[in-house]
Amino acid sequence: MKTLIAIPAMDSVPTLFAQSLATLRRVGECSVAFEIGSLVYNSRNDLAKKAIEMESDYVLWLDSDMVFNPNTLELMFKTMTEKNLDILTGLYFRRVAPFTPVLFDKLEMTDEGCIQTEFKEIPDTLFEVGGCGFGCVLMKTSVFIDVFIKHHAFFTPIKGTGEDLSFCWRARDCGYKIYCDPSFFLGHVGNQIISRNFYESYKTVRAQN
Repeated sequence: MKTLIAIPAMDSVPTLFAQSLATLRRVGECSVAFEIGSLVYNSRNDLAKKAIEMESDYVLWLDSDMVFNPNTLELMFKTMTEKNLDILTGLYFRRVAPFTPVLFDKLEMTDEGCIQTEFKEIPDTLFEVGGCGFGCVLMKTSVFIDVFIKHHAFFTPIKGTGEDLSFCWRARDCGYKIYCDPSFFLGHVGNQIISRNFYESYKTVRAQN
């Protein structure tokens, strides 16, 4: 089993991300690829092509401002295998207030643009999502081939939305489902590390004021 760990980045990455990547336990044969550039969708497109050219079975997408536990890839593969999934994201939160999850319950493309519906509550167990960010996503490389055959694009943004949700819409249009497993730790590096505990504490304080 071959996995490409794909990381779009600028010219440097936070130390906390580098530490997380260095301690991440690999599963099977893993390669790491950075794609440096200011346009993240170009970087993601190039990394998707690289995964296909390398004949990788899976791609683990990691944003360079994420932190995660060493067993993250092991846990993701366990969920993917047990539930027979094609695309799996972890749960993480925006770096700025109101620190909402980078997840959407529904994602629709209309003539007016992209309609995104956020979750009112986040489940504690595996659940399906309409779209997600790509801060930490494990997926089968074969999804790229089906998406490109139908849409002739991977991450190139659809007008009115970002590259990650554009890909999510294309994948779902090809019949794929996207799931989130909230059971493992992910943090988003900002002025502080934004984790689920941070977000829940923020909501509690905000509700009291």
